[in-house]
Amino acid sequence: MPNDKGWKPRLRNWITGRPGEEHVTLALSVVIGALVGLVVVAFILLTGRLAARMYPPGVETAWRRVMVPALGSLVTGYLLWKFFPQARGSGIPQTKFAIFVTEGYISLRTVIGKFVCCSASLASGIALGREGPSVHIGAGIASVLGRRCGLSPRNVKALIPVGASAALAAAFNTPIAAVLFSLEEVLGDMHAPVLGSVVLSSATSWMVLHLLLGDEPLFHVPPYHLVHPAEFLVYAVLGIVGGLGSASFVKLLLVMRVWFKRLPPSTRWFQPVAGGLLVGVLGLFLPEVLGVGYDYVEKVLGGDMLLRTVAVLAVLKIIATATCYSSGNAGGIFGPSLFIGATLGGVVGSLAHAVFPSWTASPGAYALVGMGAAFAGIVRTPLTSVIMIFEMTRDYSIIVPLMIANLISFFVSQRLQRQPIYEALAHQEGVFLPGDEAREHLAGMRVSDILRKGLPLQADATLASLAERLQEANRNTWLVARDGVLWGVITRAEIMAAGHARVVRDVVGPESQFAYVHADQPLSLALKKMGDAGLDILPVVSRADIRQLLGIVTLTETLNAYGLGRNDV
Repeated sequence: MPNDKGWKPRLRNWITGRPGEEHVTLALSVVIGALVGLVVVAFILLTGRLAARMYPPGVETAWRRVMVPALGSLVTGYLLWKFFPQARGSGIPQTKFAIFVTEGYISLRTVIGKFVCCSASLASGIALGREGPSVHIGAGIASVLGRRCGLSPRNVKALIPVGASAALAAAFNTPIAAVLFSLEEVLGDMHAPVLGSVVLSSATSWMVLHLLLGDEPLFHVPPYHLVHPAEFLVYAVLGIVGGLGSASFVKLLLVMRVWFKRLPPSTRWFQPVAGGLLVGVLGLFLPEVLGVGYDYVEKVLGGDMLLRTVAVLAVLKIIATATCYSSGNAGGIFGPSLFIGATLGGVVGSLAHAVFPSWTASPGAYALVGMGAAFAGIVRTPLTSVIMIFEMTRDYSIIVPLMIANLISFFVSQRLQRQPIYEALAHQEGVFLPGDEAREHLAGMRVSDILRKGLPLQADATLASLAERLQEANRNTWLVARDGVLWGVITRAEIMAAGHARVVRDVVGPESQFAYVHADQPLSLALKKMGDAGLDILPVVSRADIRQLLGIVTLTETLNAYGLGRNDV
């Protein structure tokens, strides 16, 4: 019988009138929205106050531009290495890890570390943004509250996109785009059953932001008007440029991150200084490179910067942001992607206006569209980027050019860099998040529906004994493991072709490549992989470690699940 004693059950009953976790989750959505809104507002204010102390208004000294980012990254790098190892980077991949790998768990220490380290590093001038970290902080707060209220892991996981949506709504002042991003990118399912909770938390957080900081869009832009229908061709060109710039940024970031990861582990605490020092040196020549640069974005949107300066800033921001992120600093890529897009759009708009002055709008309009194009190309959320730019500027007339440029940028970036940035970052950490194949409707059959335990063969077993086992079980495939670590699979054909080999490890080694699936993937994918590889057993592995065996699926049981097989196993 459930225990009715203690404050948790009483709180649950007081809120809902009945002990149902779904009702607690819905009530917590309002609490999470309000609390996350307050924390994000504090994050914004603290970062701004610290930046004002580090760069006092009216005090322009070259040494500050170099020393402050370098020292800031040194201090936060040590804190991240010593106390908060899970607070590095933007936080979006870690938020997705919580949903798909760790049963919704994000520690309170990580939330605190993200808040402290990001506040310090962003205030020091690191070329990263606050929105990604805000999402991680919001998801962490939701996770902590869900666990403290005694919710099951399933319902704690459901709160992760709730906290993420609340954080983005407050950080960007975009409640609708926050909902779309949480469903489109964080959860990967636009039809998720948590839609109501996500909307509720986003609206609550947005109201808290307005009560404390007022009702102001992130950017103020002049009204946009389509000058001539031929302008759509220029916006198409801008989409191509945005896609090329996005793919270049993502590729550079991923390559640099691999290089930093290959350095000795003893240097990990010192690596962030590389990003801080580079930003400081670039800031000597162009102070606009420092920080996320929203003030300068507004200048580009207003057409108040020289073409040469805007073009140079586009290149330097790509290099600076990629270096800051790859070296292990705490901060996100949302804000820098908007900066990169605005500068790319400003360059295209300035050139187009110089050649066709009577057919094109001012460069600021193209800078605005460029922001959405770069966001769509880098983050790979074209729908979210359209709504986000609209909400940030509140200019509906720019929607059609935005859609044209965003879709083209998304297509070009996808062709040049197949793997989305957050999925690629997860793979570099050895975590395999769901890709497009896992975004089928949740009502479809999953691998977990027929998952069962499997007994792998030890690598020291003889091939003769394995052949007998396959014959007795009427199987074509068997799993191979050693000391609890999955090595791969071996088939009857591989045994026949083994030649003079006598034991299994002579055929399958610890580094062998093999087909596998994850428990949350569609069952249709398991069937396809078995068919492609000629297997009748497929290992089901952890997303955090593909050498960790969770169970198996068999061809017979898979066909039975589709009503095509026999009843025997």
